[in-house]
Parts: sequence; C-alpha cells; structure tokens
Amino acid sequence: MTTTEKAKAEAVGKAEAGKTYEFTTTSAAETIATGHKIAELLAPPKFLILRGDLGAGKTTLVKGIAEALDAAEPDEVTSPTFTLVHEYEGTQGAAKTPVNLYHLDLYRIEGERQLDTLGLDDLAAPDSIVLVEWGEKFPSVKRRSDGEIVMTSAGGDTRKIVLTLK
Repeated sequence: MTTTEKAKAEAVGKAEAGKTYEFTTTSAAETIATGHKIAELLAPPKFLILRGDLGAGKTTLVKGIAEALDAAEPDEVTSPTFTLVHEYEGTQGAAKTPVNLYHLDLYRIEGERQLDTLGLDDLAAPDSIVLVEWGEKFPSVKRRSDGEIVMTSAGGDTRKIVLTLK
C-alpha cells in the first residue's frame, strides 16, 4: 500500500493531531473529490493555513470542502483574492451539525496591523473551519493555526496535497 493509499484508507473519521495525510490528484475533479475527503477529517473548530503557489489549486480544493459541507456548489466557490474573506454556511456529519466555512486570502494584506481589521478572532468560532491562503506570511496566523494544507504541483495537472495537524 502506497503512502497515498494508506492516507486514503485512514481518511475515515476525524483527523488526529500530529498526523499527516497525503493525497495525490491528477485533475480538478480529483482535487474536488479530495476536498470531500479532507472535509470528513476536519471537525470544528479548525484554523488551517492553506499553502501553495499561485495556480496550485487551493480554491479548487476549497470547492470540494464546501461542497462536502453542503455549504456551496463548486461553481459558487471563487478565490477571495479581492474580497479577502468568503463565508459559507453548511452542515457536517449525519447529524447535520451547523458549520461555518471561511476561506481567506491574505496575499494582498501588507502587515499585522492591516490583518487585525479582518477580525480573525471572530471567525475562529467553535463551529468554524477557517482556511487561510498566504497565512504563512504572518507570525500571528502561524501561531493561531491548528495545522496546514500544503498543495504542490507535481507536473502537469498532478497535485500533491498534504494535510498536517498540530
């Protein structure tokens, strides 16, 4: 069993702190499907840094997470590059527990002072999953995070996606 297959087999139930889950996708559809698997692993509250170069597929992954949480259809999820924060209301699990999904993009934020105006403390509520693109730029976001999802291109349409929880 490869590492990726092992992670997929373990991707049932909630993720454990200190554990790493690896996935490989070869298309946008597979990246969205991996978003579904990751959504199953994330129990609120979660505050994660979403790392990857421009064009790595971060928003495509969020499309899958949002869809799995019944928060939005994939075509409704767009990059928050100019709006900074997108909020989606959904549910999780068989009990349909309410969950808020926040997708942030800090690429255009210049410093901690400007970051403070976003109200991250308000977003990081007990019923929230917060995914922050470019959060690694800010020490306060790194300290606050529960882990990260790292996306890297492995050539062509192939992506390696690694979820690591602290």
